[in-house]
Amino acid sequence: MNMKKSLYIIIYSSIILLLAACGKPTAQVPAQFSLLEEKANIYPDYTDIVVPPNIAPLNFIVRDSLADAFVVHLQGKGKELLSSAGKNGTIQMDMAEWKELLAVSIGTEVRVTIYARRGEAWFCYKPHSFMVAEEPVDAFLSYRLIQPSYELYRQLGIYQRNLTNWDVHTIYENNREFDNKSNHCINCHNYRSNSSADMMFHVRANHSGTVIVQNGKAHKVQMKDSTIITAGVYPSWHPTENLIAFSTNKTGQAFHIYHDEKIEVMDESSDLLLYDVTKNEICHILRTPYDLETFPCWAPDGKTLYYCNADISPLLNLELPDSTRSHQLMLRYDSIYYNLMSVTFDPKTRQFGEPQMEVEMAPMHKSISVPRVSPDGRYVLYTLGDYGQFHIWHKSADLWVKDLQTGNCYALNEANSKDAESFHSWSSNGRWMVFASRRMDGNYSRAFLAYFDKNGKAHKAFVIPQEDPEMNILLLKSFNVPELTKDSVTLSTADISKCIYETEAENAKYIPNDATFRHQKPQTDAVTGASPKRK
Repeated sequence: MNMKKSLYIIIYSSIILLLAACGKPTAQVPAQFSLLEEKANIYPDYTDIVVPPNIAPLNFIVRDSLADAFVVHLQGKGKELLSSAGKNGTIQMDMAEWKELLAVSIGTEVRVTIYARRGEAWFCYKPHSFMVAEEPVDAFLSYRLIQPSYELYRQLGIYQRNLTNWDVHTIYENNREFDNKSNHCINCHNYRSNSSADMMFHVRANHSGTVIVQNGKAHKVQMKDSTIITAGVYPSWHPTENLIAFSTNKTGQAFHIYHDEKIEVMDESSDLLLYDVTKNEICHILRTPYDLETFPCWAPDGKTLYYCNADISPLLNLELPDSTRSHQLMLRYDSIYYNLMSVTFDPKTRQFGEPQMEVEMAPMHKSISVPRVSPDGRYVLYTLGDYGQFHIWHKSADLWVKDLQTGNCYALNEANSKDAESFHSWSSNGRWMVFASRRMDGNYSRAFLAYFDKNGKAHKAFVIPQEDPEMNILLLKSFNVPELTKDSVTLSTADISKCIYETEAENAKYIPNDATFRHQKPQTDAVTGASPKRK
């Protein structure tokens, strides 16, 4: 036997011994085991949920300090999958086998049985199951990763995850090290009708402007005028016209010293804008002195614009100088309440109607934020909290919908939790919702999916799966502004960086119109939401 062959044998034998030492069993159901009465403690919680037929494997960790090995048996309609883990309990399933299992299990349940080895004996937990829906989720999820400290504009990024596998594409990252000359924030990424063909996001501070991507190219614009509070902020692409509705907000933040909710973000003033992408022109939709209009959202037919509105005139002493407004509002931050409003729009004439009340919650001391209309135009999904519009830190914030066909408003209790549910969006088929929630640890938001069935009922939400399920524990950044799209962003990170760093923003032309200082109290002609009960 030559030396080279002997070396191979030694290495191979070492690998076998190392694997044996790890205690990871072969992936087969134990021949003998004892039944346990309880279900296994798994992280994340993937029990009794409805999943898309195209989702990546629901990898999880089995938490059992007495066990040193695990076997998981998934059984669907005529197909099974076996996976195993050592003492750490991390179950990472084979991608190809997982996809085969889901493909044959569409519309049915998959049974999950977990076995744990304690010493020389095997035990079987009480099985759980999950349902495989008929409708897929849009394959791509865009999100921002942000540290929840808000101290410096650095180490921010917008990414796109393929939910059918583990691929993550970096759309854009700002400077990873502090650099005053290049220091900038990126936020508010948005797409038209669940497609990345038309995309935009903002750049703040240095290299500022709104980056708009169309026809595979990026350009940067500025939306400034003496009549505009700030540049455009929260966006919504019109579904058919080359228009974007924006809010324009003068925003401040305050940090609590003694409070369960760490930070309060509020608007001192805000209006609504309409930006013509083709003509690079900007005008007001609503401009009012004492109403805060924010979070615009188009209906799928493009004939109605929904938004949130708060009347702050009762909170202000109008005899004091306007410069004191911010301080006055800060002292009464928990008395700012937003209602859900709508205004009609004629795409041909580009004329807006009068504001109408959709869901009135201010009299009930509740507040609405982030309306998003389902793709079929039937439901408005929104977040309802105790006050304010920045519900990211508000533990009272829950997901609600208004059924535009019946007028009923109700909480999506099956998807909600005791912690903050905030930004949300729809899948293009209207059967899936993705939203940010802090339910896992109360500090970092993660992206959750929930099935929304044909009867308007939400089902138990679950965190998007990761190749290593421990990522949701170790990642010290929050998932922010999750947006679903049917296709991936094709423009390269380098091209976007070139647009930001090497081009000057083109100034949009301001077009005056009759929206200026229109301050008419809306007439209530829609169903008022029922008073919710605090959890």
